[in-house]
Amino acid sequence: GRMGQAAEVAQAVAMVLGAGAGAAHAHEADVPAGDTRLACEAILWLSTGPRPSECTPSLDRYFGIKKRKLSDTLEARLNFLEQCPVAHQTPQMSALVRAVSRGAGRCDAASLNTALQRWTGGDGGEIQISDRMPDYCAAYTGHAYTDFSQTLPRYVATPESGGYWVEAHAYERALAEYHARQEAARRNDGWGGS
Repeated sequence: GRMGQAAEVAQAVAMVLGAGAGAAHAHEADVPAGDTRLACEAILWLSTGPRPSECTPSLDRYFGIKKRKLSDTLEARLNFLEQCPVAHQTPQMSALVRAVSRGAGRCDAASLNTALQRWTGGDGGEIQISDRMPDYCAAYTGHAYTDFSQTLPRYVATPESGGYWVEAHAYERALAEYHARQEAARRNDGWGGS
């Protein structure tokens, strides 16, 4: 299953980091230092949903990589992740690292609501938010080695009815609020509206 495959990433990274149970006290010198270590940790944390506080240094380093153009930023982030030896172990790992470099930090609800806005055109046009996740997010969140089943943003309603993306934990509430608004609108129409 997905969990098993996501665990393979953790195992591979742990081996590189020498983070086995007894290895921690063994030879500190064998543990990769600097960016190599941070790159491996970033791959690990960016492949799973909930992120504990100990991943802050590697994620700060990763998201701190910013260039003028988005394409350059994504390329630089990929180069950073590829400093981890795990990145080249198998075609699947290479694909994972590429997917992570393109999707991480760009597939949360706020990013999706911004990136997926489109004008429906015409004078009576309006801005709608697409309910189709971008390819780079689908590749990232849908990769066999990632596990976002519990944390994937979800879409409320439909694009035509003003739908939008919300974080998984807020979905039930957002859906209830949406239905309440629809109900209120219907009642107002019944009374002739304003």
